[in-house]
Amino acid sequence: MDESIDKIKLLGIDISNVSMSETIFYIDKMIASGTFSYIVTPNVDHLMKLQSDSDFRKIYEGANLAVPDGVPLLWGSRILGTPLKERVNGTDLFVKICENAAERGYSIFLLGGNPDTAEKAGTILAEKYPGLRVAGYFCPEFGFDADFVECRRIQKLIAASKADILFVGLGAPKQERWIAEFGPGCGVKVAIGIGVSFSLVSGNIKRAPIWMQKRGLEWFWRLMAEPRRLSKRYLVDDLPFFWLVAKYWLKQKHIL
Repeated sequence: MDESIDKIKLLGIDISNVSMSETIFYIDKMIASGTFSYIVTPNVDHLMKLQSDSDFRKIYEGANLAVPDGVPLLWGSRILGTPLKERVNGTDLFVKICENAAERGYSIFLLGGNPDTAEKAGTILAEKYPGLRVAGYFCPEFGFDADFVECRRIQKLIAASKADILFVGLGAPKQERWIAEFGPGCGVKVAIGIGVSFSLVSGNIKRAPIWMQKRGLEWFWRLMAEPRRLSKRYLVDDLPFFWLVAKYWLKQKHIL
């Protein structure tokens, strides 16, 4: 991670203490540098996976920026006395990067998502932000990431598009692993994993109301919309986050 960027440590993970506007500023710097950079978007699910997945953790350690995507991260940072400035939501960041790209002439490539969502999201954003150059989009077959030849083919496809920014919507940690391994050969300046953002921007998945987003209840909205797919993630895998924050707080107070 760029040492010039302020960061805090939460559950043993470095998180960039940046606002949305600062994130866009750093992305501009990354593009201007001409070298490959990648961004991760830590949320509760990521932090829990990082506690046991050493490979995922190495990818995080190599990221140029780790923006706090999740209100519970703000709660945890405040409890532990190292408050984060604000939430930098992944979907909002996706849209904001595209707005900035339209203004500065950057081109984008959209990889992943459900069938047609990347194309639809790109069309919607290009209409909203005239001048946005969508260099390409591709929705790979399920399981493609286990096929090295296919991954190299996709890498070459992205490189041929001459895109500046690569958005990868494959879910974590698959998208981060793909970016770390194949991103440097894609010819882009910046890559970022954005989960289901193509579906949210395209309208294929309805986003939670603003009041729920601000109160950290977006997870509940998503759970109600997709209970079979998300119940284990939210109610089993991610729940220990709150105990771990409490454990770190008790250690700070020398109670544990």
